[in-house]
Amino acid sequence: MEGSKCDDKNLWILKLTGASAKVLIAAAELRDAVEEVLPALQDQNISVFLLSAECDTVGIETLTDKISRASDEPLSPDLRSHVTMKSPALYIYTSGTTGLPKAVTLPQHKIWAASFFQAIIGVTSKDVIYVNLPLYHSSGLLIGVTSAIERGITVVLKRKFSASQFWDDCRKYNVTVIQYIGEVMRYLCNTPKKINDRDHRVRLAVGNGIRADVWREFVNRFGCVKIKELYAATEGNMSFMNYAGKIGAVGRVNYFHRKIFSYALIKYDIERDEPVRDAHGLCVEVPKEETGLFVSKVTEFAPFSGYANNPQQTEKKRLQNVFQKGDLYFNSGDLLRIDHDNFVYFQDRVGDTFRWKGENVATNEVSDVLTMMDFIKEANVYGVHVPGHEGRIGMAAVMLREGREFDCSSIFSHVVKYLPAYARPCFVRIQNSSSITGTFKQIKVKLVEEGFSPDLIQEPLDPKGADQLSSHDSGPKHDPPPDVAALLGHGGRPPTIHYSIHLDHPGLHGTHQ
Repeated sequence: MEGSKCDDKNLWILKLTGASAKVLIAAAELRDAVEEVLPALQDQNISVFLLSAECDTVGIETLTDKISRASDEPLSPDLRSHVTMKSPALYIYTSGTTGLPKAVTLPQHKIWAASFFQAIIGVTSKDVIYVNLPLYHSSGLLIGVTSAIERGITVVLKRKFSASQFWDDCRKYNVTVIQYIGEVMRYLCNTPKKINDRDHRVRLAVGNGIRADVWREFVNRFGCVKIKELYAATEGNMSFMNYAGKIGAVGRVNYFHRKIFSYALIKYDIERDEPVRDAHGLCVEVPKEETGLFVSKVTEFAPFSGYANNPQQTEKKRLQNVFQKGDLYFNSGDLLRIDHDNFVYFQDRVGDTFRWKGENVATNEVSDVLTMMDFIKEANVYGVHVPGHEGRIGMAAVMLREGREFDCSSIFSHVVKYLPAYARPCFVRIQNSSSITGTFKQIKVKLVEEGFSPDLIQEPLDPKGADQLSSHDSGPKHDPPPDVAALLGHGGRPPTIHYSIHLDHPGLHGTHQ
């Protein structure tokens, strides 16, 4: 039980019961949190152990003392004689970027396959890997620790990620391999530059979710570190790896790989939220350079085990009658693109991509453009509904770099230069901190729900623009512009400032108080 995941007690009780857990092992510092929900755990017949030698709470057993008395003799093979490669090995919860995390059933064969990943990318027994990702996630546990056991290498375990301590730790422990996920690499690039940025022994970085602009900045600043970007999902039945080192790509189509794993990119209707089918009811594969939904065939060699005790969510991931009647594919929910050189690029999540003015808007692409601005530290782009209009209009929640101010004129010129009209965000919300999961992936659900509504966003609306917030389709008629509004936070904490700006018109600016 990880401390950072216990903020919502109802959520992690749901996780325990959803996976039919029988035992809870908690760190000693979480004793108070465990005691608070102990009755609920006992109602579910969950045995509770504390990593401590002493505990006088009825219903909580100590574990440290029992571990110290345990025999170091190998367990009898008879105890696992019934275990096969298809037997459940563990449950890992998804990141929860699109809703509540779901328990994924991982069979033994998937753990076995993951153990060879470090060997594939060239890690040797002489390497030292730095793991600061949570072990309740597949990246930290499987790619970081399990693979390290197979290689017999040294693992440096950090309790939690710290951008300010990252490189000092790497130097202290002679780290040669690092792991990343989501926005981790951007956080490292956002740290103040130092004269010793290249003073380290790191030669490999493995993970997923690095943006092309961050990739370039990371290598230019921290030296010749080979990035091993991969594409995979905890519940998925296949993966890609960018073995060629192509910046921005997550992998490359390989003839032999595709013979073993049957996969395709198919046309997807964003508005209907379903694959496009032809007159025969079958899916349509997209040509190269066109974005499509990534699906992979479910076979004996590439099975899909689904979610624990959640048949409804499992069924949502099953896609039937894809290229022939009766076939079955895993629906990744991801939009990918394959270029003419067969490199594969992650474009967006199906739920994140939105449609505006008859065009599909990929949020990742818009985020990449916004973060090119030197005063923007992070950008989380999403679509929000506008009354009286079809589709969703673009909105961005951004964090500014320390000591910098939001420059509306510059960002207007920038998005006009790099983005088509339909992809330009019409609202910008400035935050002091970003919404991310425990695995450093951006969360959009709550932002989408709040939209640009002053009734849902807690901060008071600046009266200069409040009554004009819904007039985003009209041009500026006076100064200050009618479709600019600022939301200022108060209440004894640093203000969170929100701008709502209409980027179809030049010369707009935000208002401060």
